[in-house]
Amino acid sequence: MTVENSSPASGSSSGTSIPSSPASAPLNPASGPLVGLKVVELAGIGPAPFCAMLLADMGADVIRVDRTTAVPAEFPDHPSSDPLNRGRRSLAVNLKDPAGTEVVLRLVETADMLLEGFRPGVAERLGVGPKVCLERNPKLVYGRMTGWGQTGSYATAAGHDINYVALSGVLSTVGARGGPPVPAVNYLGDFGGGGMLLAFGLVCAALSARQTGHGQVVDAAMVDGSALLATMTYAMHSLGVWGERGENLLDGGAYYYGVYECADGEYVSIGSLEPQFYQELLRLTGADESKLPLQGDREAWPAGRQYLEAIFKTKTRVEWCEIMEGSDVCFAPVLNLDEAPRHPHNVAREGFMKLDEMTLPAPAPRFSLTPGKVQRPSPHPGQHTQEVLLDWGFAETDLAELRSSGTVV
Repeated sequence: MTVENSSPASGSSSGTSIPSSPASAPLNPASGPLVGLKVVELAGIGPAPFCAMLLADMGADVIRVDRTTAVPAEFPDHPSSDPLNRGRRSLAVNLKDPAGTEVVLRLVETADMLLEGFRPGVAERLGVGPKVCLERNPKLVYGRMTGWGQTGSYATAAGHDINYVALSGVLSTVGARGGPPVPAVNYLGDFGGGGMLLAFGLVCAALSARQTGHGQVVDAAMVDGSALLATMTYAMHSLGVWGERGENLLDGGAYYYGVYECADGEYVSIGSLEPQFYQELLRLTGADESKLPLQGDREAWPAGRQYLEAIFKTKTRVEWCEIMEGSDVCFAPVLNLDEAPRHPHNVAREGFMKLDEMTLPAPAPRFSLTPGKVQRPSPHPGQHTQEVLLDWGFAETDLAELRSSGTVV
């Protein structure tokens, strides 16, 4: 089955729909392989919240420590619109107040993890750096998410995803032949080489702490993580089989591994690397093998691409789907963000969900015994201050005193 166009109303011909997550209220009981894990998140943006979202989706009790200045005058009836903050509760603390610092340190005493995404030195200046936190709780795993890392000549400089991916060498590999490098949104640095790397590091360190009784600091840097994602590319480069951008096996250089425009201006993807898959490509496109170069003839790849381009433009994307879906060509239509959630394959796997009136990817990966799920909607800053402090061992008198002094809101 195919998605015929990019209109959200059109969906797929099967009439399937995207599952909704009842996130207007906390989902109980908690579910996922990390149930029982207690995490303190010092509020930030981008990769650190993404990391915390991954942990929360897998069942961890994640407490987001927001600034008191971010608390709304009145809490809206609807959840926050930031999907990266889903699944946790928010506590608003004034970290410029020593009493606020003490609140966080008391949370740390019973936490398994703390994660922050500040520039190097900021957490220390706030009094919640790794040294003091580990003194309070020697089993704590302290996660640090930065672009450049805690050390190095760039460590204290500002930056964004594009800069970290550039310095790692990875940005130089992304883009068309003969053109400039192309930013890959912020998937490679912020999320793949950043937040996901930190989540992996935190869980690794937590397993170690359970075995050894000793916590540690996890220094996750996007410049490191994006480079790690390119391990195979670096290996191919070292062996002399990776050339200029857009001229290689997996970056659009090979005519049998790439994206082709169809008659209707839509696109399909082809990945016919292995000989048997390549033969299927020839059979289903009707291509004349004698007019195509050998797969290993890199110098003739552009001519092969030009030949296939003409063939693919003879049919619409829907027509190519009817011909190739389910075959061993290694084929898929290139879907946009409206179409992908409605494709029958993604619907069958419940790969997307409706959450707070947004269509979003569902928690992943899948677990057979302890499935992850969205535990609760995205909070507004300070929405759960009282609930969190009482749950984490503070007395009613502590809460009243902290509120009256403005230390928490």
